Formats: sequence, C-alpha cells, structure tokens
Amino acid sequence: METMTNKPDIIAHRIKTGLSRIKNIKNIIAVTSGKGGVGKSTTAVNLAISLAKLGASTGLLDGDIYGPSQPILVGATDFKPEVSNNNFVPLDKFGIKIMSFGFLIDPTQAAIWRGAIVNKAIDQMLNDSEWGELDFLIVDMPPGTGDIHLTMAQKMPITATIVVTTPQDIALLDVGKSIAMFNKLGLPCLGVVENMSTHVCENCGHQSDIFGTEGNQKLKETYNLELLAKLPLNIAIREESDKGCPIATANNSIADIYLDLAQKTIEEISQLPKDFSNKLGTISVVQK
Repeated sequence: METMTNKPDIIAHRIKTGLSRIKNIKNIIAVTSGKGGVGKSTTAVNLAISLAKLGASTGLLDGDIYGPSQPILVGATDFKPEVSNNNFVPLDKFGIKIMSFGFLIDPTQAAIWRGAIVNKAIDQMLNDSEWGELDFLIVDMPPGTGDIHLTMAQKMPITATIVVTTPQDIALLDVGKSIAMFNKLGLPCLGVVENMSTHVCENCGHQSDIFGTEGNQKLKETYNLELLAKLPLNIAIREESDKGCPIATANNSIADIYLDLAQKTIEEISQLPKDFSNKLGTISVVQK
C-alpha cells in the first residue's frame, strides 16, 4: 500500500454546540446507513485506509456493538488490545488505528445488552483508547435510526456524516430516514456513497444495474446531497474483505474509487465551518 508524500493540511471543524471536541482528534466522521447489508462497514474501512494513503492520520472506531464486523474485514479476529495507563491500545494496521468491540469479546458470543450499556461501551472505546493525534476518526455506525444512534449523535463530537446506500427503492427509503434524523440533530452530511451500483460481467463486460438506477439522483433532489462515490458490485471487494485485506490496500481501479472518495471527503469537510475554540484564551469575569 503506497502513501502519498504530500500530507494534506487538515484542520478541526465545528462540532455540535454544547459538546467538547476530543483534543487529539480533529474530525469525527460517522459512516451511516438506514439499513444493514448495504456495505457500510466495508465503505468505512476502505475510506479510512484511503484517507491514510492520502497522508491523513486516521483511526477507525467500530460502533456496531451488536454486529462488529471490522475484526473480520481487517483480518484481526484474534487481536486483543493491550491496556496502557488504563487505556486501550488500538490495532495499528494498514496505516490506521482500529478499535472494535469485537476485539474485546468472544466472537461466538452475542452482546445481549440494552442501549445504555451499549452507549457506555462505545463511549469507553472512544475516550479510553490511545488514538494518538488523528486528522480523522471514522466511526462505523450501527445500521438504523434507533436509541443508540440518537445517543451517539447527541454525545459524540461528530463533525459530519457520510451516508451509504444501494440504489433500490427500499434502501433509499430507509437511508432517507437516517438522513432526516441527522438533519434534525444538526449534523451536516458530506454526501452519499452509492454501493453496488452496477455489476460488470467478468466474462463479457456487460453492465447490469441489478439494484436499479438513479438512486443517488433521488437523494440529491430530496435532500440536496452530493454523490461522493459509486462502487460497483464486484466479487473482488467481497473476496478481499473476507481475506481480511480491504481492497483499498491494493492498486487497482476499485481502490482508485475509494481514493477519490477520500479526496472528496477532505474537500467537502473543508467547506464546513472551522473550529476556533482552541484559539480562544481564558476569559475571566471580574466583579466591581
């Protein structure tokens, strides 16, 4: 995996009023979806790796407690994080720091927890991990729009979101609910990643829009969101994911799409209001 030599100049951007930015993490991007099975986790890990390839210091937090898939996607199902100064030491692989609840439990065991315990576990992984200095922390959010998502959006200092969907109408309906929820919470969305957009036959090269067409156009018309990337339905993505070697680590046309997604992410986030909280000095109130 090659890393670009010119490191991008990444600065911190504004977060929701009332929250404090984690001092060593400049920007937190939540990768979301309205439903499962659209490739959200695959998008999250490949985006994180691609940001690192562009020179940005990047971490990945697996926020899906009930179904953590990042240990499989990065080939680290046996990894157990060390504890240093009462903090977890994330996995350092593919140029990114990775922390997942899947590293902490037996992979055959289900987390039969209520929302409050889940939120506490996510908060601990976020705040009690030795991330180092990060330009971006990518959070692989759980699918859906339930209580856990609401709490994460209200308490986690998220800079912006990215929405992952597939083109079919039922996925667009669910992802629309996710977009609407984050809009209500005042979290900006950088745009949409359309996954499994087109299948190209390996034998004849014929392209088939298996899940429909113009899905991203519908989202743009309804929510005024830009298309960040269109990923093909390609067996190589699945094969490399199952091997624990995300396709963004390669040098091929699909990896280039993820690299372009990372570049667009940097460009879109640069348009958001900047965070000047660290520029403010201490204000003292003197009573006369």
